[in-house]
Amino acid sequence: MQQFLNQKEVRNNIRNIAIIAHVDHGKTTLVDALLKQSGTFRTNEEVAERVMDNIDLERERGITIMAKNTAIRYKDVKINIVDTPGHADFGGEVERTLKMVDGVLLLVDASEGPLPQTRFVLKKALESSLTPIVVINKIDRPDARIQEVINEIYDLFIDLDATEEQLDFPIIYTIAKDGIAKESLDQDSKDLKPLFEKIIEYIPAPTYDKDMGLQFLITSLDYDNFVGRLAIGRIFNGTVKQNQQVSVVKKDGTILKGTVRVIYTYEGLKRIETKEAKAGDIVAIAGLEDITIGDTIADAENPVALPPITVEEPTISMIFSVNDSPFAGRSGKYLTSRHLRERLYKETLTNVALKVQDTDNPDSFLVMGRGELQLAILAEMMRREGYEFQVSKPKVITKEENGEIYEPMERVLIDIPEDFVGVVTQKLGSRKGRMVNMINHGFGRVRLEFIMPSRGLIGYRSEFKTDTRGEGMMNTLFEGWERWQGEIRTRINGALIADRQGVATPYAIFGLQDRGIFFIDPGTEVYEGMVVGEHNRDNDLYVNVTREKKLTNVRASGSDENIKIVPAKKMDFERAMEWINEDELIEVTPDAIRIRKKK
Repeated sequence: MQQFLNQKEVRNNIRNIAIIAHVDHGKTTLVDALLKQSGTFRTNEEVAERVMDNIDLERERGITIMAKNTAIRYKDVKINIVDTPGHADFGGEVERTLKMVDGVLLLVDASEGPLPQTRFVLKKALESSLTPIVVINKIDRPDARIQEVINEIYDLFIDLDATEEQLDFPIIYTIAKDGIAKESLDQDSKDLKPLFEKIIEYIPAPTYDKDMGLQFLITSLDYDNFVGRLAIGRIFNGTVKQNQQVSVVKKDGTILKGTVRVIYTYEGLKRIETKEAKAGDIVAIAGLEDITIGDTIADAENPVALPPITVEEPTISMIFSVNDSPFAGRSGKYLTSRHLRERLYKETLTNVALKVQDTDNPDSFLVMGRGELQLAILAEMMRREGYEFQVSKPKVITKEENGEIYEPMERVLIDIPEDFVGVVTQKLGSRKGRMVNMINHGFGRVRLEFIMPSRGLIGYRSEFKTDTRGEGMMNTLFEGWERWQGEIRTRINGALIADRQGVATPYAIFGLQDRGIFFIDPGTEVYEGMVVGEHNRDNDLYVNVTREKKLTNVRASGSDENIKIVPAKKMDFERAMEWINEDELIEVTPDAIRIRKKK
């Protein structure tokens, strides 16, 4: 053992860290502040808010979907920072990024404390033996409860079987939006210097074996229009140079030969070309075409693979098919099964948590992911890229053991005003949820914990928002597999279905309002079989929403102006995905999302 330790060399001028936190606890805001204070941007440079979230959907939803790399310099040390997603649905992103780092900043809101997604990412980090620094953010909140939150963090570490060393974590207090960090609450600090210092002092520098050849684990892929596919990851051992011959060790053990054409290192948010990179560096390499996440780029003569990346299995599946509705082809650029297949399989190259399979029907593909949100984000990105397709109701993936069917279970953590405890408990109970914990923090808010089947959550998120008047927070975490929990009935209402093609009129919708809730406004084009609303009974009802008022010579003064139409309940993709039944499809096009009956 002593001989092995002697071979380890240390690169003191580098630190590799990941920032992990729950959604909306200020992770990306803190990275912005670190970038600005490290002198990454010119003084007069215009910088967008939440500069790391560079996908439109991330900015709109205020969440991080794809893990990103950046690098800052403090004194003579380069700090590589990886910003990770907080949603368990993007767990594949998290597991990959933790392979690249030696330590983590665990960012926790001073009022909300550690929440479920914090738990998910921290568990992965502790299992990987990473060194943690705890950052308590938003200490200026009027409802901050700092000491209680610190106690909750210790409880969480103990619950996740942290080692003695991991439990001895330092704590930094921050106000990320103002760019302030403190080692103690009474310290008079005006910047993030205490956090920079603690990262240098406490996070281990990368170590490597000087006798090993090149070992570079591909943890992410990107594409550049000039140099082609980019392999992003960390060099664990050895050195890589421009035009160097290398071996690519695939996950199945196959070895391919190739040449490294370009090497990029990270400075701030930019990729900078470099001639060589050494162990401990996080870089992007171009020139190797047939590569995937989890492969090892190794020495040309003596290739040795690193352990491949493993990701939790998918729990939810949907069928993506070619759009065959009467309005197909009106607004999309990519319509055929070839387009659809190429785009879905391309997604699996950069998203390890997603799986795609061909089906017996050449126009349909089975897409499996970690949760509804992951699949909804994929559909929304494709829609914006100009794809037209249709998707089926999401289904949970089951497995059979000893003749019994097992289904995925979720741990559901809910934070709500105490007035809504009754309605939430009743709804989750009807979906086979069982309460395992209930904590009343005071402040009029209660935290509930349930274990329930994944399929019981399909269709519940929008109901939850309505039931808690937008004040509730709900988070889910994969808990494991249990025996099939029995039938869960979610939607009890039938659909209102257009019985002919045409344009919906105010007169027709007004006359049918007592039959249910409409999803469309007057003036919307409809076709036969298109779902236009929710029936207020449990059966489907075909209706004529294109009916015009018969014209007569006798007009009652002002009667036509008195038509009052209830505003439509607009269905975005996520709502539609939660609402539809087995015999319905969601039609997704660049300019519309429609629900229709299967033919």
